[in-house]
Amino acid sequence: MSVNSVPPAATSTVAAGGARPPLPRRRWKRQHVVGMLFVLPAALYVLTFQFVPVIYGLVLSFTDYTPLRRGGPDFVGLENYAGLLTDPDYGNALLVTGRYVLTVLPITVAIALILALLVNRPFRGVGIFRSALYLPHIVSLTSVSLVWLWMYSQNGLVNEVLNLFGATDQLWLLDPESALNAASAMRIWKALGSNMVLLLAGLQSIPNELYEAGRVDGAGRWALFRYITLPGLRPMLVYVVVMDIIYLSQGFAEIFILTRGGPLGSTTTVNYLIYTEAFQYNDFGSASAMAFVLFALIIGFSVLSVRSLVGRQK
Repeated sequence: MSVNSVPPAATSTVAAGGARPPLPRRRWKRQHVVGMLFVLPAALYVLTFQFVPVIYGLVLSFTDYTPLRRGGPDFVGLENYAGLLTDPDYGNALLVTGRYVLTVLPITVAIALILALLVNRPFRGVGIFRSALYLPHIVSLTSVSLVWLWMYSQNGLVNEVLNLFGATDQLWLLDPESALNAASAMRIWKALGSNMVLLLAGLQSIPNELYEAGRVDGAGRWALFRYITLPGLRPMLVYVVVMDIIYLSQGFAEIFILTRGGPLGSTTTVNYLIYTEAFQYNDFGSASAMAFVLFALIIGFSVLSVRSLVGRQK
């Protein structure tokens, strides 16, 4: 008798009816119900306070709506989106946001990678060193911005240090040439800790056997870093870059506290412009359109970043 032979009953059943016997229905067990009950509060929170507002904002982007006017929103179609094409303020905000991201992102990732490589080896006090580097990430962005606002003031810490070297006081946040760079420096310091921890986790996931095999083959430090460290770190590096793009493109708190979008619009990011459009000029339709254009741009640049970084691996 062959091992792979089909039972006669099963063959006759399939041949006669031409269909397989119905599968038994999956019954809800008690643990399934309990699991759903645990998930239900979080699901309701996401649905009520995140999903519904997003859908409502998308609807408002096709309307002309202000809370100062009686009546509901007036449907205007794509008029708000078309107006953004010729809006100089929105174009300037896009340029400022792009410059902000391109300034902070590469410097933050590069320094965080160097710090991760330094703390990836055992030495006395390495735990304290890692905790000190991660500490800025724990503090809220608003609190950090207030501290740096004092540091950038005319009598602040930055000018005091420069005076020790004979330099004159600088108006860091009042000069259009330096305001955005000053905000970028603060954000770089703020983001170093989280990026360092993530990259450190990626480094520690690389097997030591690969480095040992490379040393046996005569590879130097640069060869080990190029052919073992970077390929092994690429998945975490992609995650860090994409998350930084998402967070930096939505920069608002630091701009609101440090410069209020000034001077002369040199630090007006898209998120700050959305805030002013909605809560100062009460134009919720235009502000919603700005938000969804920013959303589309963030998705686009995130996908391009993932494809470029992953494509190099192939």
